[in-house]
Formats: sequence, structure tokens, C-alpha cells
Amino acid sequence: MELGLYTFADVNPNPSRSKGEEGAERLKHLIDEIELADQVGLDVFGLGEHHRPDYAASAPAVALAAAAMKTKNIRLTSAVTVLSSDDPVRVFQQFATLDLLSNGRAEIMAGRGSFIESFPLFGYNLEDYDQLFEERLDLLMALRDEEVVTWSGELRAPINGRGVYPRPLQDPLPLWIAVGGTPQSVARAGAMGLPVALAIIGGELRRFAPLFDLYREAARRAGQEASKLKTSINVHGFIADTTDAAAAQFYGPQAEVMNRIGRERGWGPTNRAHFDMSRGPSGALFVGDPELVAEKIIAHHRLFKNDRFLLQMAIGLMPHDQIMRGIELYGTKVAPLVRKALTESDEEAKATA
Repeated sequence: MELGLYTFADVNPNPSRSKGEEGAERLKHLIDEIELADQVGLDVFGLGEHHRPDYAASAPAVALAAAAMKTKNIRLTSAVTVLSSDDPVRVFQQFATLDLLSNGRAEIMAGRGSFIESFPLFGYNLEDYDQLFEERLDLLMALRDEEVVTWSGELRAPINGRGVYPRPLQDPLPLWIAVGGTPQSVARAGAMGLPVALAIIGGELRRFAPLFDLYREAARRAGQEASKLKTSINVHGFIADTTDAAAAQFYGPQAEVMNRIGRERGWGPTNRAHFDMSRGPSGALFVGDPELVAEKIIAHHRLFKNDRFLLQMAIGLMPHDQIMRGIELYGTKVAPLVRKALTESDEEAKATA
């Protein structure tokens, strides 16, 4: 199982200094975080696209290209690219360029996005929400498969035998579909034979596991090769030297973000009691010391049989030094425990087969 991180590069939406200064510092810290994640042996780093004052990453491919120059092994992915409101040709070209710069470490994680700001910003109609994504995904897959593309749809001008460049080093360029728990989206990804990343930010983790069964069954019915199928769970959490420290450091920034978004969407406010329940054995938060977080990752791998686990630690206005310590612990303490346990489990399974 691959272990990694993702973030949206949160900034203060109402900083005491200029927003340019705020963004510059956050992006510098972001590159530091990705560089450290690479150094401590994590497998993947994802950066999400947003178009809001509380996030600095509206152009993930640009920031990831900067990180490519500072790293050697870690895979670099969007998390997510809001494909519904972007042009697939430009998405492909940007990530193909990232792939060349990183020597074959780029990925696209495409999704509808959980925010809607990009639709009016780029002139798209929210009434076309589903059709936009379906058409653009179809075009993006055509761009991956063929150098010279002929394609037509209803919401974009057709392409008639045009070459699209540069071509990536990886063939095909890895493409994941990000979903938020909708069964139809999971089944569609399975039927298309595309890897799927499931975002889980609340509730009991166990109740999401059947979605991966649905994904695999949809792929089987569509005749997709099992080797093409991959799954990821993307969650919130934080790692510190002690569990009490992890909870104390993470609660305030994470609660502020969840309450801010909740006010926009009509959710009830969160509180410390809810947070503590969510970081329990069955909850969606992975918060604790390295041993506790490793145990929870291992336990839920048995349930989900996922190929990838991504943790969002840099959420809200977390102090940079705390994030860096969390990344260090993730790579040097948590990852070895998880990998050892999964290797031993695989060996036991082979021995009894």
C-alpha cells in the first residue's frame, strides 16, 4: 500500500499582511513539506485545486512542478483537478509537462470538486454539472490514449485530428477518479477501469467499505482487467509525538475549517466531543502518536483492501513546524510500522494458500 499526504495549501482568508505575502509564504512552506515527505520515504503527495481566498493552490500543476525540482522519488498528483470547469487539453498538457520534469512521477486525480466557485469564474453553468464532468473525462481519456485526437461533444468545440503535446514519459499518464461517496460515481469509475480515490471526512469509516465492493463488481461486469483497478482512501488526521499533543494541535485548525465550510453549507457546528469521537477506533479522523495512527491504518486496510492511503494533515492554519514534525513522524515511524505489518500479512497469506 502506498502512503502519502495531500493538502489544499490553506491560507488565512483575512491576513494581517497582504494576501500576496501570505500566499508566498504558504507556497514556500508547501515545497518544504513535499521535499521532506520525499526525504522520509513517503510515496505520494497530492495538491488540491481551489479558487477561494482560504486556499493558495488554484494551479496545482505549477506548484507540483516546483516540487518536482526538489524531489527524487515521491509521486506528485492533483487532489483534485476540478475537471468539470477546466479544459482537458490544458490539463493533459500541464500534467504531461509535470511528468517530464519529474521523470515520470506525475498523476492526475480528477473530480467534480466539492466547491462551486470555479464554475462562474470560468463561465460554466452549474446546471451542466454532471454533463461537463462526463464529457471532459471522456476527452481526457482520449488525450491519454492517442497522440492525434478526434473528439466531439455538446459542451466543448470538437477536435478534428489534432496532435496534443508534449507527450508524457508515462504511457498512459496515470489518471485517478476522486469521489465523495456517491455510489454512482464509484460504479462509473469501476466500469471505466480507472483507479478511484474515496474522500472520507466524517462518519464511521466502516460504512464506506461497501463502495469499494461496488467498484470492483462494476469493473468485473464491464470486463475490466483486475490489474487496472486501484483504490485509495483520503482522510483527515495528524501525527505528533504523543496522542494528546496530536489532538491538541489539530483540533483548533481543523474545527475552524470545518465550521467555516459548514456555515456555507448549512452543517451544524463541530465541537471537541465530536472531534474526540471521530478520532476513536471507528471514526474518520486519524489523529494520534505514530503507533496509534499506524494501528488504525492497518486495521482499515484489512477492511478496505485499499492500495493507497492519503492523509490531510496540513489543514487550516496549522503551524509549519508542527506540520513538518508530523511529516517526519509519518515517514520515519508510521510508514515502517504499516509496511512491516502488511508485508507480514502478505507472507502469512501466501504460506496458507
